[in-house]
Amino acid sequence: MQQPAGRGTPDFVLLSLTFMLTGFGILMVFSASSAIASIEPFNDPLYFTKRQILFAIAGFAGMFVLMNIPYLSLKKWFIPYFFAVVAALVFVLFRPPVNGARSWIGVGSFGIQPAEFAKIGVILYLAALITKKGDKIRDFRKGLIPVMAIVGFTTGLIMLQPDFGTALILVIIAASIIIAGGANLKHIFLLGGTAVASLSVTVLIYTMLTESAGYRMERFTAFLNPWADPLGSGYQIIHSLYAFGHGGLTGAGFGQSIQKLHYLPYAHTDFIFAIIGEEFGFVGTTIFILVYLTYLWRGLLIALRAADTFGTLIGIGVVSMIGFQALINIGGITNAIPLTGVPLPFISYGGSSLVSTLLATGLLLAISRENNRQNSRHSA
Repeated sequence: MQQPAGRGTPDFVLLSLTFMLTGFGILMVFSASSAIASIEPFNDPLYFTKRQILFAIAGFAGMFVLMNIPYLSLKKWFIPYFFAVVAALVFVLFRPPVNGARSWIGVGSFGIQPAEFAKIGVILYLAALITKKGDKIRDFRKGLIPVMAIVGFTTGLIMLQPDFGTALILVIIAASIIIAGGANLKHIFLLGGTAVASLSVTVLIYTMLTESAGYRMERFTAFLNPWADPLGSGYQIIHSLYAFGHGGLTGAGFGQSIQKLHYLPYAHTDFIFAIIGEEFGFVGTTIFILVYLTYLWRGLLIALRAADTFGTLIGIGVVSMIGFQALINIGGITNAIPLTGVPLPFISYGGSSLVSTLLATGLLLAISRENNRQNSRHSA
């Protein structure tokens, strides 16, 4: 019997959810940013919305390119990509700080945040390296240490910016891939405990030697009791909680948020989930989270169905990247955990975040195409 030629079709459910989440994100950026964009220096209520649409177009273009490339061929390109990202991370350290951090490379009126693309670089690098090592990953010296050295080096560059939120997510992504790759759990717990202790000491020393000491301590005290300083460290969290309170069960309605009217800072970026809660209420946020969980569930299925370890580890890396970042953002906005300042994937305003998320989705869709091709061949 003749076998089907060409490549399989991409996962329709994941593709549809990607369009759905990105489209909803553009609508929420419009709703959350129109008030602040109407005044100086923007003077255009659609300023951020137009830019987010451009970011989405660029992201979807990259996603469609990746989903049409056999993902196994990425083994030839992950090293140049990884080193390009590392070079960009080093380059930003010599840039003038913006809001106390060296995280951006300016390109005209746009900015690129290399740390966002470093996540994909680490996913590809670890997936290829662990696949090559095979069972040797269970060996502490020859297997796990070289892998952790790569993670530690990349994380260290991001912490120097400083961007502790992205560094934390990168560590979580790496841990997910390493565990899925079959590393010895005893070794992971040993290194994990050492890494947590080292990270804590590094953060403590950094905050003591810089002006950010009070700022970071204020974030933690605001988490414990935001009402202790309602006009200072607790201001953002209090107004975020006000937004959820105003939204109630069914929400105030699309575009009817009060907190976005110059009360809640960064309403269209880090705190956009609070605006979702205010405008759509508990019912709307529940539906939104269910859509998010469906995306993650579909991505995990694609990863687990991959015919090879490389595809499985890439998929798990992408799912952990998007899932844990969403968890940290939503947890911070609802005051379940301290704020870390990470964007909500697909939803928050920001080109680097949206483009990198869509590129990561392109990797999942490429894996799904190969899965479907394999299934079609076996059924034939």
